[in-house]
Amino acid sequence: MRKLLVTGGAGFIGSAFIRLTLAEDPSVHIVNLDKLTYAGNLENLETVVHSTNYRFVHGDVCDEALVDAVFRDEQPDAIVHFAAESHVDRSIFAPSPVFETNLRGTFTLLEAARRHRIARYLQVSTDEVYGSLDTPLEAGEDFPLNPSSPYSASKAGADLLARSYFLTYKLPVIITRASNNYGPYHFPEKLIPLMISNALEDRPLPVYGDGMQVRDWLFVDDHCRGIRAALEHGRAGEIYNIGGNLSLPNLEVIRRILRATGKPDSLIQYVTDRPGHDRRYALSSEKLQRETGWEPQVAFDDGLALTVDWYRRHSAWVARVRSGEYLTYYARNYENRDELRTVIDARSD
Repeated sequence: MRKLLVTGGAGFIGSAFIRLTLAEDPSVHIVNLDKLTYAGNLENLETVVHSTNYRFVHGDVCDEALVDAVFRDEQPDAIVHFAAESHVDRSIFAPSPVFETNLRGTFTLLEAARRHRIARYLQVSTDEVYGSLDTPLEAGEDFPLNPSSPYSASKAGADLLARSYFLTYKLPVIITRASNNYGPYHFPEKLIPLMISNALEDRPLPVYGDGMQVRDWLFVDDHCRGIRAALEHGRAGEIYNIGGNLSLPNLEVIRRILRATGKPDSLIQYVTDRPGHDRRYALSSEKLQRETGWEPQVAFDDGLALTVDWYRRHSAWVARVRSGEYLTYYARNYENRDELRTVIDARSD
């Protein structure tokens, strides 16, 4: 049985990757290492928690002793590294956690992967490392890095660090860079989940600046399939972009959300733009498509309708996230279960 170590697997994309992988490949065993910061929600994994092919470890990717114990005990065949502080606004207000997790955490994992001779290491990154692009440019994998925020700078640095381990130590590293994701279970602070949840409650929809910032949109399951394609068929040392092939201004996305929820445009509320707000992201996924056969399967309007329907049916999930109640899930469901080893168990083995 192949075994994957997934970091940050309680987050939006990491949990989607775990659910999809276990559903599509019953031969895979997954170990999920997650610190459970504000965006880590174990409720996202309720459908797999009792699977014999899944194990959760509560811990920090910056904790060298813990990471080494997990590698030693689990002996994973591959690592998929999602764990990151990923919110741009938070990185602007408080940059320190971003660099601690995104750079030191990556370094800790790379060192452990090198010591334990891991056969595959996949670094999950973002199109934001390319910075803002003028029309009609699309970033290929060799496009210059031009990050604009502490978050994107930390991710660019982590990418360069990961690539250096391939060039220096021959660690079989692959880097993926994806465009903006959307879908169910998304923490309601990013654009689409925030706008959907606010619209469903008839709250104002805050729009930065003029709302004409352009983003490429990718349904989260399509992203996860792209990661799996790169993991299985990608070449070590290579970078692969994963995009949705659909660029839209934020204001157009918001208007489509209002139509999908049956709410009026009068809910739109323009607010002061954030500092260093990139105007346009765009990337080409041609390389991944050519080398692996991957391509996005979910059209944006279909994915948006599915996502709106999920939020309609999961208002209690949104309420728990907004209130912070979701943070008690670990204590309620994990701390007293003997069959699940905690951080202390992993360290004492």
